[in-house]
Amino acid sequence: MFEAYGTVDRVNLVTDRDTGQARGFGFVEMRVNAEADNAIAGLNGRELDGRALNVNEARPKEDRGRGPRSGGGGGQRQRRW
Repeated sequence: MFEAYGTVDRVNLVTDRDTGQARGFGFVEMRVNAEADNAIAGLNGRELDGRALNVNEARPKEDRGRGPRSGGGGGQRQRRW
């Protein structure tokens, strides 16, 4: 879908680390900003498999701070219930 608007450099479809199932979102990298902007404008709200796409520019990941269990390796996240 994105290639209709320009050259796609990379695609990352996000999956659940435990089940391997798709989480319903991903990232598409395009080298030319104008092409990426056109893809956003052309694809946002478009229907795919019965669902409306939400296409926008990725925002930087928020810094969640460093809790007692976020100190590096292991990859286990602190959960709040």
